[in-house]
Amino acid sequence: MDLHNIVILGSGPAGYTAALYASRANLKPLLIIGAQPGGQLTTTTMVENYPAFPDGVMGPELMDLMRKQAERFGTRILNREATKVDLGARPFVVEAEGETLHSRVLIIATGATPNLLGLNSEQRLMGRGVSTCATCDGFFFKDQEVAVVGGGDSAMEESLYLSKLCSKVTVIHRRDKLRASKIMQERALANPTITFQWQSAVEEILENETNEVEGIRLKNTKTGERSDLALNGLFIAIGHRPNTALLSGQLHMDEQGYIITENGTKTSIPGVFACGDVQDHVYRQAVTAAGSGCMAAMDAERYLEAEGGA
Repeated sequence: MDLHNIVILGSGPAGYTAALYASRANLKPLLIIGAQPGGQLTTTTMVENYPAFPDGVMGPELMDLMRKQAERFGTRILNREATKVDLGARPFVVEAEGETLHSRVLIIATGATPNLLGLNSEQRLMGRGVSTCATCDGFFFKDQEVAVVGGGDSAMEESLYLSKLCSKVTVIHRRDKLRASKIMQERALANPTITFQWQSAVEEILENETNEVEGIRLKNTKTGERSDLALNGLFIAIGHRPNTALLSGQLHMDEQGYIITENGTKTSIPGVFACGDVQDHVYRQAVTAAGSGCMAAMDAERYLEAEGGA
């Protein structure tokens, strides 16, 4: 049996950073790249809030640099997707498209997937006026008009953040009242920059001749009436889905399926660590994911040392 010290699931900032630190500690990690190599950042354009890039960096380029840095120190990359994980076995067992892997330690960095509206134009215009992260992309819409889709706390948080940058923020909600907590509702409703389009659903995203967002087509959920709203940016804030289906029933998770960690990145099973958006539903930033990837690798190294060394 070929036994690995560390197998890492996921190749976003958390996974690549965990691989970098583990490989520099001479632990010879194996990173399973997953279904979306590079994670969510590969679907973005310019990233301006990652340290050390004063002029910004394209999302795919940033992830390619992280991969090369991890590989430079000895990380082995497996271009497959994990299809089964058995945390009840020791060593842990990971199936990756027909290949069976055994590892003393498992680092889970599979991230989370934003819930989308399901429109073809949404996918096509992602990073070209459509976004799922106001903190990441709000600055690009300074003094412009934008809309936020959603009615929960996340949508209100996005709207309030954007109201500090944009000239107008329109909240699009399917119902006639918000689902957000009372305090978040009060803040949003009292903000003069935020307006509300009630009982409305986005039916189509409109683009200009340069393939950038110029507006949205709305459908009234009660009357069926359609109308167009001119704007420069559309933020989808209808929640995220942690990529933890493979681990269901094997680890302690919260109601949404995010892995619960304690004392750093430790999960409910010794030797299994989680980092990045798969366990963080609060910050969801590339830099915080990378930081927790560093923590997971260091926690894993200490675990292996306590177990008798790598």
